[in-house]
Amino acid sequence: MRDGFRCSAESLLRDETLAGTASTVRPFLLVENPGPWGTDAVRDARISPPVKTALAAAANAARVRILLIRRHHRRAPRQGFRVFAAWAHASSPWLESAELDDAADLLDLDLAALGRGQSPGLAPYSGQLFCVCTHGKHDACCAERGRPVAAALSAAHPDDTWECSHIGGDRFAANALVLPHGLYYGRLDEVSAISMAGAQLSGQLDLDHLRGRCGLPMPVQAAEIALRRELGETRDDAVRARGRTVDGQLSTTRFEVAGSAYDVQVRTTRGPEVRRLTCTALRDNPIPRHEVLGIRRI
Repeated sequence: MRDGFRCSAESLLRDETLAGTASTVRPFLLVENPGPWGTDAVRDARISPPVKTALAAAANAARVRILLIRRHHRRAPRQGFRVFAAWAHASSPWLESAELDDAADLLDLDLAALGRGQSPGLAPYSGQLFCVCTHGKHDACCAERGRPVAAALSAAHPDDTWECSHIGGDRFAANALVLPHGLYYGRLDEVSAISMAGAQLSGQLDLDHLRGRCGLPMPVQAAEIALRRELGETRDDAVRARGRTVDGQLSTTRFEVAGSAYDVQVRTTRGPEVRRLTCTALRDNPIPRHEVLGIRRI
């Protein structure tokens, strides 16, 4: 890592927008593991090598994202461990959970079903989760900026808050993932994190820190946030994507809002500006850009 370099500080200095930067994934498997976490959390986890190798292979085949989670105090559970499965679909998300006794029990989960948006065999879970990335071995910014946010959220919402391994977008730390809705938030601090959580629990979105909804392609994420800003609409269930057309760099997404339809056109480019996008990156990379060209009511 470059001496003194911090990707989150550099991103903030260049005024890089958050909109349209959430990872694009729908199925998640969250496994409680107090750590410590290595550079690759699953590969380096203190789990039996045959179990984690088989679990990683099954998740990769089903395109399921595995996250390790832990409570902020990091104490290991007295007996067993908690596991969650989430389907972060934009309009019909769901969450399931259970306590397992042994890591080998993870291999009984039907990850192929989870990858299709079906139950892997756990019980329905009615709450939502605030997962704060604190994966310092992956990127220093995640620990330095994430742990104070995890502490604040844990104090305010102890049952709903977990620290989690890498979720993407280190340069936007502190990052949080809200499940099952699949909402990514970035550049949080202790105050804005509490405000975001309060809004989420009342069915509202914090547009100032919203990176996007991970169940949607990145240009659609950017389009949704732009439309919400245009309309002043923060209710989570008030804006729904209904279709998308793509022509090269141009993406036009149709949304439904309160019985009206809107088309939002976005141009997505990469470069020509290149920067070191993470603290540990060995080379510069182009910065993705989403430019909103127009919003039209149909």
